[in-house]
Amino acid sequence: MLACYVEEGGSARIDFTFAGGRKEEIAKRVTVLPYVVDSTNLEEHKEELKDVEIILATWEISVFTKEQIQKYFPSLKAVLYAAASVQRFARPYLELGIQVSSAQAPMAISVAEMTLALIIECSKGFFVSNPMYRKTRDYSRCHKLITTTYPGLYEQTPIGILGMGAIGRLVTKYLSALDVKVLAFDPFLSEEEAKELGVEKTSLENIFKECDVISNHIANRPETVGMLKYEHFSQMKPTAAFINTGRGAQVVEEDLARAMREVPTRSAVLDVTTEEPYNGELWDLENVYILPHIAGFSRKEVWRFPDFVIRQIDHLLANEPLEGTVTLEKLKTMA
Repeated sequence: MLACYVEEGGSARIDFTFAGGRKEEIAKRVTVLPYVVDSTNLEEHKEELKDVEIILATWEISVFTKEQIQKYFPSLKAVLYAAASVQRFARPYLELGIQVSSAQAPMAISVAEMTLALIIECSKGFFVSNPMYRKTRDYSRCHKLITTTYPGLYEQTPIGILGMGAIGRLVTKYLSALDVKVLAFDPFLSEEEAKELGVEKTSLENIFKECDVISNHIANRPETVGMLKYEHFSQMKPTAAFINTGRGAQVVEEDLARAMREVPTRSAVLDVTTEEPYNGELWDLENVYILPHIAGFSRKEVWRFPDFVIRQIDHLLANEPLEGTVTLEKLKTMA
């Protein structure tokens, strides 16, 4: 089979993602064109591209129209995407009946692992105790306040999960090993699925009122922009924490800042913000930690994505179904 890498404006993301011998492993399985394809060189390579059956790509994939796909990739069978969200580019391929496989599941592992760590730390008051102790150097006061106030994870501590997609479900699976009660908000989650997952389906408002830690994994869709507001954050318990390893667009950041300022014993950990880099008032709050969007992968973890792609190539060669396939119907609710 003939494959090609597609990346707009160069190969930096491909070189980073498909490192550690992954390009070499792919080349053992299929023939790969020796150049990277993007919107500027389609015509130049038209003759070679007509035989391409697999597109290999990651974050900076070029966005092609249906007409471009039909003209330049008439033999295309699959787009194997070494990243998660396919909203930006997938629809034209799906409408033409071309398979799109997303590495959403491998990415979910890294995000869920970090989220679990943050939930544990938040439940023990880590993100309040650190700046307090640094500022006062008063060991006795800080130790007593934190250990007698923050709940930890015991006796069914209520943890709220917003969004029960791939990441939300995996976080829930990890939490099942701990002594917690998981409350879930997701309009697309049925009562039967909630029972199978061992969670209690409830309202957004109830999660913010009842839970000691709230973790956001709501899909990034136009209808979810700005849905988490002051009316929610102001209902948080005095020692509750909000974690966002999903998308920043769901959070009205001015409202979050207000709620965190009003009750300094609350905390928030934001791996994502509406604008990246972030430049707003949340920086001024000691009980808010802002990270540079690191939950999705670290250096070795990124290799989960091309390893997933390699498995899909093996499936194609064996005429087996692909993993992580996207459909037009799934696209309606995916991040």
